[in-house]
Amino acid sequence: MRLSRLSFGVFPRRGRRFWAVVTLVCCLVLGAESLWAGKSVALPWTDLLRRGVEIYQWSSLTDAQEVRLGQAIHRQLIGQEFAVYPDTVLTDYVTQVGERLLAGTSRTLPYTFTVVRSPQVNAFATMGGFVYVTTGLLGQVRNEAELAGVIGHEIGHITGRHVVKQMQQMAVAQGIATAAGLDSNRLTGLGLELALRRPRSREAEMDADRRALRYVLAAGYDPSGLLNFMRGLAGRPAPPSFLSTHPAPQERLAALAERVPPQAEPGFGLDEIAYRSAVQNRLP
Repeated sequence: MRLSRLSFGVFPRRGRRFWAVVTLVCCLVLGAESLWAGKSVALPWTDLLRRGVEIYQWSSLTDAQEVRLGQAIHRQLIGQEFAVYPDTVLTDYVTQVGERLLAGTSRTLPYTFTVVRSPQVNAFATMGGFVYVTTGLLGQVRNEAELAGVIGHEIGHITGRHVVKQMQQMAVAQGIATAAGLDSNRLTGLGLELALRRPRSREAEMDADRRALRYVLAAGYDPSGLLNFMRGLAGRPAPPSFLSTHPAPQERLAALAERVPPQAEPGFGLDEIAYRSAVQNRLP
């Protein structure tokens, strides 16, 4: 069954008065922000009420609703933008790396790791636990520790709910969210755009880097893999999208290097021969 809306249904049983107060507070906050910004014309109270409801809807987004939206985005992404690389052994390898990293996370989602056919050196993620790596990236990565660092960064975007927050801002601004529910058709298109063509904020990228380092260390991978891969691509004329956004790659590298524990023991995953045999020999 195709869902045209992700409806939030009736307000929870805490009482309609409670949620009316929540909405009113949101309206007052938005109105105060307008005055603080020096706007000469205040927004009509109906617009403020609508935005308050929209903000409430996003704040109550459940994991299940996020997964359903991620599934819709995944179907469009695979159908319109990329083709899945048909090598189950390679997909299993990437999934195993991802699952090792997930052991260090605290957010439980049904993650899906997908290898897509593309010469671009890239990796990206969308909401609901969907992580993608290109065949171009797998060919550029030199060992499993480097791959783990990249996948850990994308997992960090999901555990940090960066895509959800970015979509919330744009959906409310564009009026995609309504009092009747979230228009999933328009949200799916927006999610596709966010995954492929919209850079993350400085705070989101730095937070994903920190999370990646934490997951890599918890899984036992050598943290030099993440640093070396970023260092190797930072100097390229056209670095991949996950390194080309603000802040500059050099700033991100410096921030990560400072967070590596000085007493950290060498981890695993640096065997380039093993990686070449398991991954690169299976690439187009």
